[in-house]
Amino acid sequence: MPERTVIGWDIGGAHAKACLLQDGEVRDVAQWPCALWMGMDRLDAVLQAARQRWTGLGAAQHAVTMTGEMVDLFADREDGVRKIAAELERTLPASGSPRPGAVHFFAGDEGWCRDAEVPALWNAIASANWLATARHAAQCIGTGLLVDIGSTTTDLIAFRNGRILTRSRTDAQRLASGELVYHGVVRTPLCAVAQRIDWRGTPHNVMNEFFATTADAYRVTGELNPAHDLHPSADNAAKDLEATQQRLARMIGLDRRDGSPGDWLDFARSWRAVQIGVLGGEMRRVMEAHRLTHDAVIVSAGCGDFLVRDVVASAMAGQPEPRPAHRHATYGRDVVRAHASTGHAVVQDWAQVCAPCVAVATLFDMDPSVCGS
Repeated sequence: MPERTVIGWDIGGAHAKACLLQDGEVRDVAQWPCALWMGMDRLDAVLQAARQRWTGLGAAQHAVTMTGEMVDLFADREDGVRKIAAELERTLPASGSPRPGAVHFFAGDEGWCRDAEVPALWNAIASANWLATARHAAQCIGTGLLVDIGSTTTDLIAFRNGRILTRSRTDAQRLASGELVYHGVVRTPLCAVAQRIDWRGTPHNVMNEFFATTADAYRVTGELNPAHDLHPSADNAAKDLEATQQRLARMIGLDRRDGSPGDWLDFARSWRAVQIGVLGGEMRRVMEAHRLTHDAVIVSAGCGDFLVRDVVASAMAGQPEPRPAHRHATYGRDVVRAHASTGHAVVQDWAQVCAPCVAVATLFDMDPSVCGS
């Protein structure tokens, strides 16, 4: 690897994401399933896969953010942060590395810390990945709103003149403000999206069972990239169209044979419309709270960015007068500095999906107080 190599990590409860940054440019981005609630061996498997993908990994500097401390493998969030940090500190540096302290943890407003400081700063480290992405976007865009729709959650973060506007930092605070919405395009149970849903023009109560997820709806609409659909289906069955339609049918007590392909497409679009309405309402609340006007750029990120334009339209619906449209930007193409290589577009696409790991790598690389230490 070149002399200046940073690996950015976003260790989640369901996925682990990593970015290879060399000489200030993003060279590669990867995502692996990481069902951390099932054991730390899932994280170890990811780290092994990363070593196989990138030779010389142990000699790099590592910048880490995480959300995986939330899973019920751990006694509490502090326990989760400590154990994840300890495992990364143990595993990532090369054996006998001449560069001790190569693993750095993003602690938000507290800056960067090393393993010895984790116990004191665990609360600043916990679930701070959104802050890294928003800071990077703010530095590059100036004034706008980050809309990061992932597999499980959506972040709605306002920034102005290069600065993050929200005072919220914890998940609990952001859930209260609407800046964190537990809606994603893969893992969200459909019974958490709506209590009543239209089927052939008639509203039906929804079965509150883990029969289907949002991935089923977006498979039927054709919008979910299979490369982002990494977790088992609700019934552990296939992800082909027929099995997907059957899972959707169960949500209202039906079977796939009770409808036509067109019926199931309409049904999937009904779920989509409800989710867009929820996210649009939260977006409107965040924009109003921070007095964002139409000079604010909407910066999309995440594997659910295909929803962003419709979410913006929903947020703006019912405005008292016509207003100029917001300018849109994508994190992967308009914020990230990707290496000009044959796979340039692929790297940008994965940077779009895995924004926080790219952000922590870049922020670390730009910080003269830590990079190279």
